[in-house]
Amino acid sequence: MTNLVKPFRCVIAVLLSVTASLVTSGAVNEDPLPKVLVETSLGSFELTLRPDLAPETVNNFTQYVADDFYDNTIFHRVIPGFMVQGGGFDQNLSRQPTKDPVVNEAKPTAKNLRGTVAMARTQDPDSATSQFFINLTDNGFLDAGVRGAGYTVFGKVTEGMGVVDAIASQPTGRQRGMADVPDQPVIIKNVELLP
Repeated sequence: MTNLVKPFRCVIAVLLSVTASLVTSGAVNEDPLPKVLVETSLGSFELTLRPDLAPETVNNFTQYVADDFYDNTIFHRVIPGFMVQGGGFDQNLSRQPTKDPVVNEAKPTAKNLRGTVAMARTQDPDSATSQFFINLTDNGFLDAGVRGAGYTVFGKVTEGMGVVDAIASQPTGRQRGMADVPDQPVIIKNVELLP
């Protein structure tokens, strides 16, 4: 009886060699996921964006970043155990002018888990503009198909989640008809795309 193990070992060795040379030559190298640094008055955190999950949403967000839109806006809605939301108001709670809304790209497989960043919107699924939120806990009821169209997850906090938790711990109240506004503004000083 012939030994079938030896030919398979040879095939595996050849496949490993070809794969290694492709990786070394860059033929299998994928573009790295874009990263964004968010500097706030309470510290900085990093987001890794997922254009593979939500290309239009990531493009929309990075355009706002490139335009310096988020600089000197605030986290205007902070609900411990749920999420922190920002990117739409200045320190006087004046709404900032935005571009046209982006289509909802929520998918049942892209879940609103702790640390993920998603687009805020109205009841209209396709109404998201500049505002985003970071989930403080797993919020499955926001996922596509659970209670409707869902909220588009387009990235995740990959460094500095402690800063996000610090934002969530700020005392809040009502201001100018809005609930859950931090008593002391949590300012988004700068948002930049990392090289």
